Amino acid sequence: MARTAKIDRKTNETEISLELNLDGSGQADIATGVGFFDHMLDLLARHGALDLKVRAQGDLHVDHHHTVEDTGICLGLAIKQALGDKAGIRRYGHFTLPMEETLVTTAIDLSGRYALVFQADFPSPKIGDFDSELVEDFWQATAANALCNLHVVLHHGRNSHHISEGIFKSAARSLRMAVEHDSRMPGVPSTKGTLG
Repeated sequence: MARTAKIDRKTNETEISLELNLDGSGQADIATGVGFFDHMLDLLARHGALDLKVRAQGDLHVDHHHTVEDTGICLGLAIKQALGDKAGIRRYGHFTLPMEETLVTTAIDLSGRYALVFQADFPSPKIGDFDSELVEDFWQATAANALCNLHVVLHHGRNSHHISEGIFKSAARSLRMAVEHDSRMPGVPSTKGTLG
């Protein structure tokens, strides 16, 4: 059974359409109007081995915040929807990723409960015209709507672009591990019997 989802979300600030296939091959078709963010979402698809299509129109004349956060909301909802009852998945994923001088670890638990620990400071407030703080805002929105625990730890790094890239790649690899099928555990991977 295909683990796919399509989310359409419209507010006074943004209009977003997002399609996700957790069992894809890393294909990305992204257009948010925010160039750096498009680059990060492309990395997410590629390293997560998922197919991701995003079309976003937002109030970019204000800033990038609503577009980035609302895309995170849609991605989280899509992950939750595509996973269904989560039977047969690994549930946990973690990855430590080097990105030149930067080293990032992420860990995820698709527990059905939300928690975010984000320990990553950016040396510069901007990456081009992109606000560095939006990286945390995106992952907060994603984790809150996927209902997962997400921990992000920056061990060291000097370049804000590398730090952001390291976080997106590491999180993608962690998610890829967590959603993989576990042939030794065909049921829901919880003693509670549910990850709802």
